[in-house]
Amino acid sequence: MSRGDFINGKFVAVTKPDGHIKDISPADLNDVIMTAPFARVHIDEACEAARKAFLPWARLSMDERKSYLMKLREQFEAHKEEMGKAIARDTGKPLWESIQEAGNLANKIDITVNFSSKLIAEEHLPNALPGVEGVIRFKPRGVMAVVGPFNFPAHLPNGHIVPSLLSGNTVVFKPSEQTPYTGEIYASCFEKAGFPAGVFNMVQGDGESGRRLVAHETVDGILFTGSYEVGLRIKQETMTHYWKILALEMGGKNATMIWEDANMDKAVYETLVGAFMSTGQRCACTSRIFVHEKIADEFTEKFYQAAKKLSIGHWSENPFMGPLINEQAVEKYLRFQEIAKRENCDNMMRGKVLEGLKYKGHYVTPSINLVQKFDPNSMYQKSEIFGPNVAVYRVSDADQMLEMVNSTGFGLVAALFTQNRALYEKALLECKVGLLNWNRTTNGASSRLPFGGMGKSGNDRPSAHFAIQYCAVPVASLEDPTPFDPTKTLPGMNL
Repeated sequence: MSRGDFINGKFVAVTKPDGHIKDISPADLNDVIMTAPFARVHIDEACEAARKAFLPWARLSMDERKSYLMKLREQFEAHKEEMGKAIARDTGKPLWESIQEAGNLANKIDITVNFSSKLIAEEHLPNALPGVEGVIRFKPRGVMAVVGPFNFPAHLPNGHIVPSLLSGNTVVFKPSEQTPYTGEIYASCFEKAGFPAGVFNMVQGDGESGRRLVAHETVDGILFTGSYEVGLRIKQETMTHYWKILALEMGGKNATMIWEDANMDKAVYETLVGAFMSTGQRCACTSRIFVHEKIADEFTEKFYQAAKKLSIGHWSENPFMGPLINEQAVEKYLRFQEIAKRENCDNMMRGKVLEGLKYKGHYVTPSINLVQKFDPNSMYQKSEIFGPNVAVYRVSDADQMLEMVNSTGFGLVAALFTQNRALYEKALLECKVGLLNWNRTTNGASSRLPFGGMGKSGNDRPSAHFAIQYCAVPVASLEDPTPFDPTKTLPGMNL
């Protein structure tokens, strides 16, 4: 049973619920992890607690706030195995991948404290005006609402929460309704770390709960990771809340480009990881492969043969792929198999429900579709599926390839496999993406680099290393310690 919501430094039971979230593992439908009641009145209580805690927390020095985060780091390390197992049960991701995610929580603190915090360091400029010193300082915004996704239910919210807290904000976090158990374990680490009451709060809830949180008058910023559709609704809900900062990290229809001089074995391996890791449920997953026609047959055959060998199963068995998150995701995945067929794509590897496993869950097999003709209006070619599917295109002209890469409206990440640096530099300029990898998969990112997309993938508020920038407001000051000099007054003042 759920411990309730974490508000004002303690877990608070839900006594008058507006609904219940039944948390069932997608890897084993007999594994009922917990039932989480939710009450929307707790959103008001959490926001008020965060508002009251803001100024006392903001008045602490950066070093004092760092000390609390280092205590949190200790809890992340101490509960790494527990957190990893919670992520695996909630998402179905293999345990090796879930433990990796749990380990990233402490790493984010290290990087933010030792590296990213320099982006908001105070700066002094002598003679910003003649004889007057200029100072650039950064101050916190206030109460930050963090709305988390299901696919990285700890790491991605943590990527917003840690820089928010370090820069002096307070936080109200709503986990995805698909992964409430991970959210509870995450909040328990704050409980054990002993943060001041109200600095960090966690409320469970459904989509309506999320809407009320982002629209709450007390909230000064909204930090979101999820789909384009939900990000767009957040933008619409807050159109009149012009004072709120929005950092929206949304979906992708990411492309991998494989040119004629690519290292074949590396391109096959890296693209398999890009397409099928996390069962395709990453915003950075490879959805489209553009391969030069001179090597297209060889690449496609090797890619297909390798994809057939990928292991699929329960998280405890450490396969490469686990299940999709829920029944709706399975239905969407299968529906797009039919859409691709209807839109004249050849099905090289059919995605289907995988039955007969030891555990009954939302398991599917990978799929590969060969696109016969590029069509920017094709539903299949432009939609984010969020499952283990790739579309393969044959190309011969670099300019046309880059146009196709940019055709979906999404612009998160692309990858290019080539030995030709000039082609890479051309892609750097012309690909409308926030990340471009050279001879490496679209998946995986460094927290020491910015992470964010263009177009439907983001709103120019990159996270990771740059997250601390949207958590703070730059304040400019002109500081003049000299006494008044009546000989230097402006003309016509007659003082």
